[in-house]
Amino acid sequence: MSSSLNINQGADLTAPTPQNTPLNQAPISLGLSRPTVPDISEDNEQEDIGEGRLAELVGRSSGYIESLPVEIKLNVEALKGVQEQQNELVQQYKLECLELEKKYLNLTKPLYERRKAIINGTATATKEEIEAGEKVSAEDIEEYEPLPKDATPSTDGIPEFWLTALRNHIGLNELITDRDADALKHLTDIQLEYTADGKPGFKLLFHFTPNDYFENDVLEKTYYYQEKVGYGGDFVYDRAIGTDIKWKEDKDLTKEFEIKKQRNKTTNRTRLVRKAKPADSFFNFFYPPVPPSPEAIEEGEIDEDELDEIEEKLEIDYQIGEDLKEKIVPRAIDYFTGKAIEYDFEDDDDYDLGDEDDDDDDDDDDEGSDSDAPRPAKKGGNKVDPEECKQQ
Repeated sequence: MSSSLNINQGADLTAPTPQNTPLNQAPISLGLSRPTVPDISEDNEQEDIGEGRLAELVGRSSGYIESLPVEIKLNVEALKGVQEQQNELVQQYKLECLELEKKYLNLTKPLYERRKAIINGTATATKEEIEAGEKVSAEDIEEYEPLPKDATPSTDGIPEFWLTALRNHIGLNELITDRDADALKHLTDIQLEYTADGKPGFKLLFHFTPNDYFENDVLEKTYYYQEKVGYGGDFVYDRAIGTDIKWKEDKDLTKEFEIKKQRNKTTNRTRLVRKAKPADSFFNFFYPPVPPSPEAIEEGEIDEDELDEIEEKLEIDYQIGEDLKEKIVPRAIDYFTGKAIEYDFEDDDDYDLGDEDDDDDDDDDDEGSDSDAPRPAKKGGNKVDPEECKQQ
């Protein structure tokens, strides 16, 4: 699988030592200099690693190191000590990179505030801003036609800006249902902050105008990294915490209600009972999956299939948070216009949209494809057509 959500546990097995590969493998890779996802399973499914002599050594010694003279073993241990010093420098480097990210976020905030004002109609776009934007459009669009010089910018801003931008992201489009869209029309801004409680991580803040669905003015989602960087030298995601949404009566978009008949065994009378069941919704994003405790895994309270399902949900949740931080917030206008879509399709395969209507007869044509790559299940949103998005 080529996706950055790929559980390719053999990716780091290039030229290992003759002794063995680690029993606990490195976290799942999400790309260069990007936080990774820890593997919550303990057995690490050796069948995914591949075949051959190196695969057979995973988790056990070949006997080579044990056969070395003591004097050479001392040198081996010394190299481990040197490596630990290198690891400490990498840790320091990543923490300094995080501080640099915070610095440039603060420098960018005035631009984000200006964007927010134009979107929500609290400020009027200037002539200089419009001319700079038209220059960009002329470079991007071969037959771009400049807008009339005597026209004036609307004081209404850009309606449904953030709903459109979110729907033009491959993964989020899969999560947004028609029911969600009405609530997301009230989304006025998405802000990024870094955690200030001494733990590395970031926070996403979704700002809303008053609406018929919930009382909150702001919905938050916080992602924490583990204190130490992972084996590959990147931060590793630790956990995510979402907002407790204060839903108005009968407006919880994460639930569906159904009426069922219930019979009293004593009187034999029936009554109608209203029951809630989980529903697909973008707002489930604020109720992140919780990793099982090591004790629960060790004691076998969770079976292998459940572990796989939880791990996939965690990967998707972390990936969406990362994309909001790295892509959608900084390049919101490109997602609104659809410009970003072609780059999402070219640069990575994090979200395999597929064609749900494909017949089984097409299986032969898909051999060797990434059809099994983890991705969000279809949630009721419409599939993305880059050309249609660009015309919005």
